[in-house]
Amino acid sequence: MPNLENLKKQAKQYLRWHRDGYFPVAAEIRAALPRFRDLDDREILKADFKLADAQELVARQMGFDGWQALKSGALTVTTQAKQQAPRPVLRSTSAQLFVADIKASCDFFTDKLGFAVDFVYGDPPFYGQVKRDNALLALRLVCEPVFVGDVREREHLLSASLTVATSHEIKRLFLDYQAAGVRFHHVLRTEPWGARNFIVLDPDGNLILFSGPVD
Repeated sequence: MPNLENLKKQAKQYLRWHRDGYFPVAAEIRAALPRFRDLDDREILKADFKLADAQELVARQMGFDGWQALKSGALTVTTQAKQQAPRPVLRSTSAQLFVADIKASCDFFTDKLGFAVDFVYGDPPFYGQVKRDNALLALRLVCEPVFVGDVREREHLLSASLTVATSHEIKRLFLDYQAAGVRFHHVLRTEPWGARNFIVLDPDGNLILFSGPVD
């Protein structure tokens, strides 16, 4: 059992993050606290969130149903209950790209790829997120090279993979990006496994795959 004082400090840190509008904490709140489950990040950060909520968050992350249960050490989820619980459902996924300039990266995704800026965080910004339809890409400032030499290009190491539903959409998306002057790692082609895809290079050399079905 971790030290209770450390857990109290952890709860206070969550509370501070929420008050500061730190977006990554919203996902943890949504995952752990049922009453926040249907809210998006902005709604969670605008919602009332007290120390008791932060303590409940810590408790639930450790398998307890509340702060008092954690303090007493009374586990509320037995092995049998775990076996009978519904299978967890993953709600969404978001790739994280490492970039050298958050603003320049946001400009690329909005001006060239048709995304919108969901948020940026920090002064100066060190974290952000862009969104197009159901696709989310997180942007994380890193001031040093992430890959050695040209290994990323040689090994075709993808940073993100995004899909569309039809062959028409993947062709149209490629033509739109081509007209916008986007740099490609490879252009639209049909793969042996039956997909049509192309790979875009962002300003930081991240390889972003766009894929759709064959006609």
